[in-house]
Amino acid sequence: MRRHRLLALPPLVATLGACHAVVLHPAGEIAAGQRDLLVEASALMLLIIVPVMVLTVLFAWRYRASNEAARYRPDWEHSIHLELVIWAAPLLIIICLGALTWVGTHLLDPYRPLEPAAAQGAAAPAQPPLRVDVVALDWKWLFIYPDYGIATVNDLAAPVGRPIEFHITASSVMNSFYIPALAGQIYAMPGMQTQLAAVIDRPGTYEGFSANYSGAGFSGMHFLFHGLAAPGFAHWVAAVRATGGALSPDVYRTLARPSEREPVRRYSSVAPGLYQSILAMCAGPDQHCKRGMPSMPGMPSSPGAPIRPPAS
Repeated sequence: MRRHRLLALPPLVATLGACHAVVLHPAGEIAAGQRDLLVEASALMLLIIVPVMVLTVLFAWRYRASNEAARYRPDWEHSIHLELVIWAAPLLIIICLGALTWVGTHLLDPYRPLEPAAAQGAAAPAQPPLRVDVVALDWKWLFIYPDYGIATVNDLAAPVGRPIEFHITASSVMNSFYIPALAGQIYAMPGMQTQLAAVIDRPGTYEGFSANYSGAGFSGMHFLFHGLAAPGFAHWVAAVRATGGALSPDVYRTLARPSEREPVRRYSSVAPGLYQSILAMCAGPDQHCKRGMPSMPGMPSSPGAPIRPPAS
């Protein structure tokens, strides 16, 4: 039996060669910063963990019962030098880890806008951020491009080097919007809006999905994110406009019904104020706009009131 187990190890190890550690090899500036923070924090903690593990084995071997050469000191009880090492080293690691985490988490704040020069290169002309309104539906993703008047389902694209501003909400239950190669995950919640600033650094097609269980169709909430050069993104937008239909409120209500493993859909036009209606939770069937939110742009204060898009 033992021999058979050993023979099974090489094929199992070989299968690991097909794994793609996208979190450790991302394609976006924010994801790269998160990767660096993870690696640096792990390295700092290993400065304590590795010596402790080595010394544990060393002490067990040196002071084993059969080793008569080991020094026996039953009256030993205290060492100032040993206490300093035991307490000072972890304390320094904790201070460094805390400083690193504080700085890193503030720099990687998902609501923090990216600097155009940093995202696009100092020599590149500054471009306005690309806004994408993201809606987590049951069980698919709706992406609305308000600057272009188009929308897609389970298909997302952005130009390389241009900052992206995701505005994220959900239609019914909480989900988590996650593209590992681009940036960290952020929750999508009904009646609330979260944001994520990101930029893709190199062309490619990357996987996105929901990282929060949301029901029976959760496993099928996958989509592809396309990082395209500027001409390629312009061609993608033109293709959506040429092949898609209209995303009207009625079409959205049909789309919002629970369904699993939806194919890619494209919409060449979007009803004005649709995203604001979704955010106010009055775009779906049998939904009424939330009360008591007059200070928020586009939010009506009474059920059934019309939704107006916020002023630009």
